[in-house]
Amino acid sequence: MAQMLERFVSPGKGNGLRATVGIRRGQLLYSAEPLACCVSNRLTKDVCHRCFSRRETLMRCSQCKTARYCNTTCQKQAWSAHKRECKCLQSLIPRIPTDSVRLAARLIFALLSQSTGSSEELYTLEEHESHLSLMSEKRKQGLSQLASMLELYLQQEAPGLAQEVTSALPPSCQEPLSLIAKVTCNCFTICDGELQEIGVGLYPSLSLLNHECRPNCVMVFEGTNLQLRAVQDIKPKEELTISYIETLSLTEDRQRQLEEQYLFTCRCQRCNSKDTDGLMLSGEETTWRLLKDALPKLEEHKAEFNWEALLKSCSHLLSTVGVDVPDENLYKLRMTDMALDACVHLGRWEEALGYGEKTLPVYRQYFPDPHPVHGVQLVRVGKLQHYLEHIDDALDTFKQAFQIVKFTHGEGHPLTTDLLMKMEECRTELDQL
Repeated sequence: MAQMLERFVSPGKGNGLRATVGIRRGQLLYSAEPLACCVSNRLTKDVCHRCFSRRETLMRCSQCKTARYCNTTCQKQAWSAHKRECKCLQSLIPRIPTDSVRLAARLIFALLSQSTGSSEELYTLEEHESHLSLMSEKRKQGLSQLASMLELYLQQEAPGLAQEVTSALPPSCQEPLSLIAKVTCNCFTICDGELQEIGVGLYPSLSLLNHECRPNCVMVFEGTNLQLRAVQDIKPKEELTISYIETLSLTEDRQRQLEEQYLFTCRCQRCNSKDTDGLMLSGEETTWRLLKDALPKLEEHKAEFNWEALLKSCSHLLSTVGVDVPDENLYKLRMTDMALDACVHLGRWEEALGYGEKTLPVYRQYFPDPHPVHGVQLVRVGKLQHYLEHIDDALDTFKQAFQIVKFTHGEGHPLTTDLLMKMEECRTELDQL
């Protein structure tokens, strides 16, 4: 697959990736396993630390009490990567270091156990930028604290580790601060098929991809395997781009987030034209601002899994203030999505479907290209329709979802195969009526 891609110097952006041949929408361009990865701290009890599958019950490592696995097979396969980490975790029980510290440590352990580098790598760890010179003093201080934590964490593993690190790591990665900075600037969030975060990982070659707010490629995961697919037709020598952030935001908010997290100002066509800002702010500002101002508190309820309080607040605001705000308004859409999430967690399926169906025409407007977020939303709504025996509607929604996920996820992805099964179930049920 790498023969379809090549490194080049992207004007104004530094290193980039571009196509060497014409590429069709939906084509798989690159797939890669991470150089290092770890499950997110908040999900350590819910996700297998080897295959990244969600399970209701997982086996716990008897030594560190932190790592969890589907079964003995996953545990045995994970041991070579986990054994050094296990000693570090044991020394800190019951505390667990942050995701970035654990990922940096796993990177070090992976490099120490590597015999040779991959010949297919387009971009090496040594070439990754730390961007320390561009960071504010406040951010550097935060990273310095993480670097100190990393040193403390690694000291527990073996007294001679520092000497091993010096001999095995590239010079620019031997300083803990530089390594932490590289990790935080270049890691990817690993998501499940429904785009829920489950971990973080380093995929060196794919760090070459530059950002656009309307990219021509998307990344999806199958376990920890990252797959890069085209969502537009791409010409030879055209740059491949992804979005580093959630694009369903106002231009000002996207640019601020990119400046804070990735230290650059986005000047893409979408940012320059501010093409969807007017639609996102549709309605009277004095009315929709009430929804906007309520969102931080609602986010707190969601983070705390306080679904009852979240649904109560959302339903009240949407049925009072929200009736005077167009469905396309960004803040109303976010609140409607939160209400949908709350209803699903509370098992209130009819209400969930009502909220879900309201979002679909809006998603269609905001995602003109095939996009995983739009496809997953259609799958969610289709499952609710199917469960509630709205079979005709469910089949139609699943068909719409398939027209998206066949491009974004590919026909062999578990989400796509599950979707095809759901469509077949609907057809069978309709034949029996």
